[in-house]
Amino acid sequence: MSSKQGVLHLEKGPMQTKKSLSMPIWLKALIALLPALFFLLVFTIFPIFNTAFIAFVKDFYFQSGTGSFALASYLRQLDMHNNPDWWREYFAHIDPDIIFLQPVKPIIGFANFAYVLKDPLFRNALVNTAILTIISVPLTIMISLLLAVSLNSIKPLRATYQTIFFLPYVTNGIALGMVFNTIFSHEVGGIMNQLIQAFGGRPISWIRPLWSPAGTIPLSKFSLGFAITVQSIWSGLAFKILVFMAGLASIDKQYYDAARIDGSNRSTIFRRITVPLLSPQILYITITSFIGAFKAYQSVISIVGGGPIHFGGENRTMWITVVGYIYMNRNVEKNIPLAAAGSVVLLIVILFITLIQMQVSKKRVHY
Repeated sequence: MSSKQGVLHLEKGPMQTKKSLSMPIWLKALIALLPALFFLLVFTIFPIFNTAFIAFVKDFYFQSGTGSFALASYLRQLDMHNNPDWWREYFAHIDPDIIFLQPVKPIIGFANFAYVLKDPLFRNALVNTAILTIISVPLTIMISLLLAVSLNSIKPLRATYQTIFFLPYVTNGIALGMVFNTIFSHEVGGIMNQLIQAFGGRPISWIRPLWSPAGTIPLSKFSLGFAITVQSIWSGLAFKILVFMAGLASIDKQYYDAARIDGSNRSTIFRRITVPLLSPQILYITITSFIGAFKAYQSVISIVGGGPIHFGGENRTMWITVVGYIYMNRNVEKNIPLAAAGSVVLLIVILFITLIQMQVSKKRVHY
C-alpha cells in the first residue's frame, strides 16, 4: 500500500484473487430453478399433455416397449396396423409362439369426448360432484372462518384448541373415513343411530341397507350423501382454520380499537373489518376448496368402502364422482381413452370455475 499526493493506492497482495466470473441474472435464476423445473416437467406437465393426447385418440392402447409415452404408443400401434406383415415376422423371429393380432387403427378426434359426455354414468358423476361441492365448500369455509375467529379471540388453552382442530390435517384420510364409517354405521347400534334413538327417532341406514327386526330400511341417496358431506366438511376444516388464523394475526389491532371506540358491535366488526381484510385468504381458500371438492374420491371411498369401483347404493354407483368415474375406466385397458377424456373434461370445468372466481375477486378482494 502506498500513497502519492494524498491518494491512497492499494497494491495486490499474495492473498488477493482475481475477480470471479460473472453470470447474467437470468442464468443464475435458471440454475436455481432447474431442479424444481425438472420435477415439474416430469411429474406435472408431461402427465397433463400425455393424458390430453390419449383423450383425443380413439381405440388407444399402450404398446409394450414404449413405457408411458402416449405418442410413442400411438405411432407404434398405427405402424402395426399399417404394416402387419412386417410386425408378424418380427414377433415370429422373437418368439414363434407369439400370435400377432393386428391392432385397431387409432383415430385422432373427439370420439372419446362425445362418448363421455353422452354417458349417463359420467353425467351422474358430474352431478354428484357438483352437489358435494356446492354443499360442502361454502359450509366448510363459513365454519372454519367462525372457528378461526373464535380461537383468535380466546387466550386460555388457545394452543390446545388449535392442536385439536389441526389434527384432521395430519391424519390419514382413510383413517378418518373409518372413524366416520363407525359413526354412521348402518347397524342399529351405530353411534349416530344410538343418538337418534335417544331422542325417540328411528334408526337410519346411513351407508348400507339396515337390517332390523322391524324390517329392512333401504339405503337412500340423501342419507349416504349426508354422511359423505359431514366427513368432507370435518376433514377440510383444519387447513382452512390454519390459513384464517394466519390472516387474523396479520390484521392491525388498531382497526378493532377504532371500531370499538365508535360503538360498533361484534357483528359489525366481523362484517366490516374482519371479512374484508381476510378477503385474500378467503379467495385462496375458495379456489383451492373448489378444486379439492371436484377431485373428491377419497372421502367417498373411505365412507362406503368396498374397493375402487364401489360407491354405494344398489347399483354400486349411487355417489360416484368424476374422479371415481376416471378410476373405474382406468382399471379397464380398453377404457383408458375414456378415463383420459373424463380427466380433460374435469380440468376444463375446474379452470372455468377458477377463472370466474378470479374475475369476481377483482372487485371483492382487498389487498
